[in-house]
Amino acid sequence: MSLRRLLYLLYQKQHFFRKQPKWKMVITMLMEPFQLAKPVLDRIEEYNHQAFFVGGCVRDFLLKRPIGDIDIATSAQPGLVQQIFDKVIPVGIKHGTVIVRHQHQSFEVTTFRIDGTYTDKRHPDAVTFIDKIDKDLERRDFTINALAMDKNGKIIDLFSGKEDLQNKIIRTVGDGYERFTEDPLRIIRAIRFSSQLGFTIDHQTVDNMKKVKQNIEGLAIERIANEFTKLFAGDYVHNGLSYLKATDIYKHLPIMIEYPYIIHLLPKRLDALYSFGEVIALFHITEPKVSVIRWINAWKCSNRTKHEANQLVEALYYFKNNGLDQWLVYQLSSDFYKGFTRLSNIVYPSKTVSYQELVETEESLPIKSKKDLAIKGDDLIGLFPHAKRGPWLQKILNRLEQEVVTGGLKNTELDLKEWVKWNPPEIN
Repeated sequence: MSLRRLLYLLYQKQHFFRKQPKWKMVITMLMEPFQLAKPVLDRIEEYNHQAFFVGGCVRDFLLKRPIGDIDIATSAQPGLVQQIFDKVIPVGIKHGTVIVRHQHQSFEVTTFRIDGTYTDKRHPDAVTFIDKIDKDLERRDFTINALAMDKNGKIIDLFSGKEDLQNKIIRTVGDGYERFTEDPLRIIRAIRFSSQLGFTIDHQTVDNMKKVKQNIEGLAIERIANEFTKLFAGDYVHNGLSYLKATDIYKHLPIMIEYPYIIHLLPKRLDALYSFGEVIALFHITEPKVSVIRWINAWKCSNRTKHEANQLVEALYYFKNNGLDQWLVYQLSSDFYKGFTRLSNIVYPSKTVSYQELVETEESLPIKSKKDLAIKGDDLIGLFPHAKRGPWLQKILNRLEQEVVTGGLKNTELDLKEWVKWNPPEIN
């Protein structure tokens, strides 16, 4: 082949890809997670069992949303699944669920089943494994999640889930009262899906949510916090909040059960928040009477969430009084810059600040931490050789730190020592 011919073919190939419609690229991107999981379905079918993609991944595929976890339902029982795959983690084998590791990816594989009673309001007391998917889909929470898809893209829709997706409706599978009684967390999930998808909750489903809402108080608060985090991160968070208010569900949640008015004080302009630390910070700023630590303890949050909420609250209060400056950025962990930007623009809309402003301010800081100061505690002792070590050392280092960060002093040994000589500490 001549060089001219080769160059022509390369040009044609580039031109072809430029001309492809964007929707084809989108479908390819959406299908990729399923292609990665397809060998798992192939392997199960080699042993004469059925296997389908189920639940949220199918829902999000039909909605052209990014695909998260891929869940698989199968007629193969857990023991066989463990035998036919090399890497299997029996995370919930009692209820038919194992994690299959394939090509460095994790796929939750669950045997078709019928659930027994839900004594603990979370897991069925017992399950019966079955060999057909219809009854397995019947036990699921909402029609939009009761969808299955085979490896060729054929959809199984027994409860009009596709129609509800088209009409943007959240509706329970079968008797809503029974679904919510089995696991009251589904009440919060319905609201969370409304917040994420912008869907309306079916009026009969809402009525059943109201009938069972008091059962929320018996749920593990960690489960509720997980759903609440997703709710506040939704693109349609106002949808979720409107349902929380309309159903009075918030009156059965920690803190809000004592201060039911708090949710009505939230800013009308509310954008998505992406962590529970941000949510707690917002609620505290909205009602300072309830401390951050009370929220943390009542919702059983991690130390990481506590640290985040405290940093954000301190930064927001400082910002209210001083605006954006070097000292605010210096004290705020860069991990929380985006959260601070989101919150400050919600709480103080007249003083908008961008993430880029925080980054640029950080880059201009003369020091990044106290360790970067040109003098240390031993240097101060050298200036006052007859003084005993004590709180005065930390106080003067803190003062030097702030002076350097805010531009009052240059970070040189000479400048810092000179400042200390002219501003001697009170030594007891």
